[in-house]
Amino acid sequence: MEGKRSSSQRSDLLRKIREFTRSILDDLSIGKSPVVLIDRFRNYCTDNTGNCCCSSDLSKGKEMLTLQRECHAHRLDVLLRVLLIVQQLLQENRHGSKRDIYYMHPSVFSDQSVVDRAINDICILLQCSRHNLNVAYPVPVHVEEVKDIVSVAQYILVVEKESVFQRLANDKFCNKNRCIVITGRGYPDIPTRRFLRLLVEKLHLHVYCLVDCDPYGFDILTTYRFGSMQMAYDAKFLRVPEIEWLGAFPSDSEKYGLPEPCLLPLTAEDKRKTEAMLHRCYLQQELLHWRLELELMLQRGVKFEIEALSVHSLSFLSENYIPSKIQVVEGV
Repeated sequence: MEGKRSSSQRSDLLRKIREFTRSILDDLSIGKSPVVLIDRFRNYCTDNTGNCCCSSDLSKGKEMLTLQRECHAHRLDVLLRVLLIVQQLLQENRHGSKRDIYYMHPSVFSDQSVVDRAINDICILLQCSRHNLNVAYPVPVHVEEVKDIVSVAQYILVVEKESVFQRLANDKFCNKNRCIVITGRGYPDIPTRRFLRLLVEKLHLHVYCLVDCDPYGFDILTTYRFGSMQMAYDAKFLRVPEIEWLGAFPSDSEKYGLPEPCLLPLTAEDKRKTEAMLHRCYLQQELLHWRLELELMLQRGVKFEIEALSVHSLSFLSENYIPSKIQVVEGV
């Protein structure tokens, strides 16, 4: 059944590719400059009036690409080259990485981000997700084909860094606390986010997120909860709105008695990033306790890593900090 559905999806995408390229060729054959309209999406804005519609998955407008503008002409050239590669992958039912695609025309693409943008544009035009294009990732992508997930876990814990994941593994945290621990090793890739969403949907468990107390840790948290701006068109399949911020909070430095040497000064870039995040609509309209913690970070001008809690003991994170945090969230 899954094989038939996958084959049907490929056939549908190949049909859409043919229709798209045929429309461009038809325009060129009559001397008309092709116009490509690409829907635009966003998952947050800086409107603090409460009148924005960022929580909606609908398009927030369209971008018009035309050969009459040089920058658009190059972008369309890249888009069509990548589309041709995607077509070949689908026809042959093979997978290729984004890096593979880049090296097929490095002089034209010039940078990996150019390919990434083209792939996003193609997903919007074809109304599909990245994995449907057979553009592969380092880990399995067909998480929706995972069946019969069973677990005795009581909650899911997402940690920012692999070093923290290894610390918890060494302390046998999962066995002692009956939970599932996942790490995206920094900013999470798409399969990690889709797998997390699948676990939450199938197991109906609480999900908590533990990140460094710095603006980048907070941004990683919001990527899990709201999705990334780059992938806003696919946010409904990637975001996990149920996720709760477990820590580390700026207020934790005093609450858990972190000594001065564990605290690092915010850089100018840290401050700019934090100030920009404070303007995001979801911090204006909801999650006000998140906003207060970010404001406290700016006020104090310091940050710290999760591992700083090891100043008390190597197992303080697993035996004291996380359990106490979960008790507070659950109201125990």
